[in-house]
Amino acid sequence: MLAVFVVLGCVSFLAQGLCCRPKEYSTRAEQCCPMCSEGTIVQRDCTSHSGTRCSRCKNGTFMNHPNGLDKCFTCTSCDSGHGLFVLHVCSETTDAVCEVIDGYFCKHLDVTGCSVAQKHTQCVPGQRIKEPGTSREDAQCEPCPSGFFSEHGVNCTDWTACSGTQATLREGSSITDVVCGDSSRKHYMLILSGSLLFVSLVALGIKVIKKM
Repeated sequence: MLAVFVVLGCVSFLAQGLCCRPKEYSTRAEQCCPMCSEGTIVQRDCTSHSGTRCSRCKNGTFMNHPNGLDKCFTCTSCDSGHGLFVLHVCSETTDAVCEVIDGYFCKHLDVTGCSVAQKHTQCVPGQRIKEPGTSREDAQCEPCPSGFFSEHGVNCTDWTACSGTQATLREGSSITDVVCGDSSRKHYMLILSGSLLFVSLVALGIKVIKKM
């Protein structure tokens, strides 16, 4: 029954053009010739006296199905500069398969592997890594909660708690820790700052008086 449908199908197309059997292709001379096998392409069409002459795909090209073509497909290039490496080498019958290198994730995945890769997002100071990046997913970052800091954008660490005998010399932020010190040192720093401010004001006053 299937053969009947195939024949009827060919008959229906005869008015539009040549209908060849499976594993055959139509030439420009409107002749049906046997297809070349995988890994090869047509070098010369068949004639009434000889079959199709096929030639093997050259290095860097491939053909993955029976065909009547005169050019092989170009192998996919796995560019390390764009985060890719060769997982499976291209052969006469199969294309190369690319995979991502460490530190990258695949943005476009198809039957031949990864075709477009991108670097993992780098979390900035004040953030931590919520989800580390994989070969298929980008890294996810989140800000440090209040009372924590991240100097390098990896983990959040809680602020140092100054002891009862210490004074807070510098408040903590999302990127820096609290700085603790002796209370006497803080008192000294306040006196020094006040003294410098007083001297500056006196000098400014003297300068103004001289101008008058």
